[in-house]
Amino acid sequence: MKLIIINGPNLNLLGKREPEIYGSKTFADFFEELKSKFNNIDLSYFQSNIEGEIIDKLHEVGFEYDGIILNAAAYTHTSVGIGDAVKGITTPVVELHISNVHAREDFRHHSFIAPAAKGVLFGFGLKGYELAIQSFI
Repeated sequence: MKLIIINGPNLNLLGKREPEIYGSKTFADFFEELKSKFNNIDLSYFQSNIEGEIIDKLHEVGFEYDGIILNAAAYTHTSVGIGDAVKGITTPVVELHISNVHAREDFRHHSFIAPAAKGVLFGFGLKGYELAIQSFI
């Protein structure tokens, strides 16, 4: 099984940014734990702060991978382009958010990705990535 985690803007700052919301672990460290825990899965990772690069990556992997875990971060609530990219590919996508977006600002309650996603996970911290992987197994 071939899965990819795609993280959007500011998630490169995990471990430093707002640790009360996002925790103190870097995503690089967490990703190594995921690869070890799910060592029977071909698991890859991509992060970008640039909307077009996220769309390009979805186009690149969206017809040959078994699953995509997409944390588009703030672009979830603003990017029609990322939402359209998810609609345009055949690989199933799980939308994921570390925080509970419905406990935050009102603008975070809308997603352009969710209507085309296989499912949505939010509010489980980094554990959400494990849950998303398990949804594909």
